[in-house]
Amino acid sequence: MLFVATTVNYLDRQVLSLLQPYLADKFHWTNNDYANITAVFQFVYAFSMLFAGRIIDKLGTKKGYALAIIIWSAGAMVHALAIPIGKEMAVLFGWAGITAFSVSVLGFMFSRTILAFGEAGNFPSAIKATAEYFPKKERSFATGIFNSGANVGAILAPLTVPWIRVNWGWETAFIIIGAIGILWLIFWFVYYEKPEEQKRLSAAEFNYINGGEEEKNENTGTNKISWIVLLGYKQTWAFTFGKFMTDGVWWFFLFWLPAYMKAQYGMVDKAIMIPLALLYTLAMIGSIAGGWLPMHFIRKGYKVYDGRMKAMFLIALFPLVVLAAQPLGYISFWIPVLLIGIGASAHQAWSANIFTTVSDMFPKKAVGSVVGIGGMAGGLGGVFMSKLGGGLFDHYKSLGHIETGYTIMFAICALSYLVAWAVMKALVPKYRPITDL
Repeated sequence: MLFVATTVNYLDRQVLSLLQPYLADKFHWTNNDYANITAVFQFVYAFSMLFAGRIIDKLGTKKGYALAIIIWSAGAMVHALAIPIGKEMAVLFGWAGITAFSVSVLGFMFSRTILAFGEAGNFPSAIKATAEYFPKKERSFATGIFNSGANVGAILAPLTVPWIRVNWGWETAFIIIGAIGILWLIFWFVYYEKPEEQKRLSAAEFNYINGGEEEKNENTGTNKISWIVLLGYKQTWAFTFGKFMTDGVWWFFLFWLPAYMKAQYGMVDKAIMIPLALLYTLAMIGSIAGGWLPMHFIRKGYKVYDGRMKAMFLIALFPLVVLAAQPLGYISFWIPVLLIGIGASAHQAWSANIFTTVSDMFPKKAVGSVVGIGGMAGGLGGVFMSKLGGGLFDHYKSLGHIETGYTIMFAICALSYLVAWAVMKALVPKYRPITDL
């Protein structure tokens, strides 16, 4: 269920990036216009993540996840009405003396706002469900499996969205993809319950999930934990900084690769279907392999945190290959596709582990809130990357050297993980679980 929801989550958010080459021509967007649309999504997503964790902790996983997918499915479908909405917003903004954005940009910014607010609930819900249903030693692998849905969504999107756009129109692409989440709700309400209330769960399975005194102690206590208290722990800051430094890389890959393929190789619509599908297939493999890697070290005798950090260091080395994407891109477009695919694969492997550091360190009652804090930081990192990219691309495009903008952005993407790992390790050099909440 978590895997499917995450797949739908990424299907919905990627429709716009795949339609960007067409919509940019149709509505005369600059790179900065598109950056503003994506930045609004990331900004709203960032702050919604902060509250999403709180809401999930308060409502519980079942109700909280359902509410999130209802909102983001509606937001995805509203994109089809972006132009009429934009006209209404232009009137309102005109009265307020704000006319900086075109009608189309305003409409898509509004639609992305709703989508972002709902989608912010996915990862806090999924991480909380994983903490409820898996012992610590298995959580990174379980997270890697459901997190691979992000890549399956990214694979399915280029195989479907361009075809729907060409045959049925861009509005239909948003409506069809957005409606998929509603079907998921039926199965979620039928099958999901907390382990204590799950009739399909045997006593042996329940005891396995909650095996060990440490796991049992995590389930006690229901007091609300303030953000100020959580921010007093270095463990929170380690997770938050790691998300800020690396989430923006994934956002950049997700939102700008179709634009890159058009700018560098003149490829649009069906021409990018197979290259992007291959790229995100590599990312899916990385997600699952990255979830397995710390288990390998743990079986060899490493403590949970030490094994996870060793795995994350090795993973952080792989994005360095992205440095060669532009210098070797003149040979064939397949070279940057493969190298960026390795970088995207490393990101998903990293993501499977950095999420799990939260449930390693914090009791279950605080997991949603801490993931929300880190998610907000990751979203702000995404805003920074989008705005920086849009500005660089327009600047260098005006000079006739847009490829220089991509070279700079790829260098940032390549180095972010090693910087993140070094700071996380400095903040939390040894395994120190939080026991006083």
